[in-house]
Amino acid sequence: MRITRLYPRRYFWYKFVNSLFTGLSIGSIFTIYAPLKPSIFSVGGVLLAIGMLIVAKFYEKLMTLRIFFFIALFVELVILILVSYFLIKPYTYSTALFVYAGYQLTFVFGSYLVRSETLFLRKKRLLSLVDIYRQAGYLLGLVVSFLFYKSLDIFFMVKANQEKVYDIHFILLGVEVLIIVLLIRSFRIRID
Repeated sequence: MRITRLYPRRYFWYKFVNSLFTGLSIGSIFTIYAPLKPSIFSVGGVLLAIGMLIVAKFYEKLMTLRIFFFIALFVELVILILVSYFLIKPYTYSTALFVYAGYQLTFVFGSYLVRSETLFLRKKRLLSLVDIYRQAGYLLGLVVSFLFYKSLDIFFMVKANQEKVYDIHFILLGVEVLIIVLLIRSFRIRID
């Protein structure tokens, strides 16, 4: 399989929906992580920093369009698994730990993905546009999550934060599937 091209306009929409997911999910993390002890976050931070150092050490080998695609796809598949797992087993200590560990794993590749994105988009105008799409998606996600939580409160009398967070994960699941489709469509993939 060869990845021969990145389509910038399609990639912008992938980044928009990816950031929409982030905006939608940001408030739910605190509720999901509630059972975890503060020491877990310290250990997770140390492991994250070590992981990022290891990835940075191999930038020279990792900075290809093919590897960029596969790492981005890996990150999105991990998030899809996390959202699905939470919908199946919500609010247990092991679920909170699993979700935290999964997000930390995806964060290990954060700097790499941003550096690669800059390398493959190259032009200042394209870099500006990707950031505009990213911020617009994030802002929309925050607004939609606010409206979603308030509508559950007002129209459906759902008061418990855990119920609200669980409900928004159905939206997150759909958004994550769309993200994966948009990511795949952002690249020209040739199967030889």
